[in-house]
Amino acid sequence: MVVPAWPASGAAEPGASSSLTARQSRLAWPLSPVPVITKYFDAPETPFGPGHRGVDLAAVPGQDVLAADAGVVVFAGLVAGRPVLSVDHDGGLRTTYEPVAAKVAVGEQVYRGQVLGTVLAGHPGCSVAACLHWGVRRGEEYVDPLALTGEVGEYRLKPWGGGR
Repeated sequence: MVVPAWPASGAAEPGASSSLTARQSRLAWPLSPVPVITKYFDAPETPFGPGHRGVDLAAVPGQDVLAADAGVVVFAGLVAGRPVLSVDHDGGLRTTYEPVAAKVAVGEQVYRGQVLGTVLAGHPGCSVAACLHWGVRRGEEYVDPLALTGEVGEYRLKPWGGGR
C-alpha cells in the first residue's frame, strides 16, 4: 500500500471522540461533488517511460475546477496545445489541472477550494462529456493524487526483481 509521506493535517471534528478523530486529507478534490474516476494513476517505471501521471475525473464542460490546497499559481498556459494550470503548495507539491480555462493568473495566491477555472471538453481518451486530468508531483516524482485525498487508488502488482 502506498502511504503519503506527509502527515494529514487538520483538527478533530467538534464532538468527535479521540478514537474516531477525523483528519483533513493532504489535498482536497478539485471537483465538487467528488467525481467518478475514469482513469487511474499508473506510475511510469522510468522517468520518461509510459504511464498515466495523474487521474482523469469525470466532469461536465464549464464545471468549476477547485484548488486542491493553498498555494501559488506557477503556470497557466498551453502545453502541447492543451490549456494547463499548475499550483505550487507547501511541502514541495505541485498540482496540475487540464484542460482548464483559467480564471487565475501566474503569481496569484490561491486558497484550498478556490475556483481556479473551468473544465473544457476535449481531453484525449475521455469517455464522458469532459474529463479533468489531475496530476501531482513532489519534486520531480509523480505521485497518485488519490493517496493524498485519503482515497484508495487502483493498484497493480508488478514483477519484483528481488529474490533470495
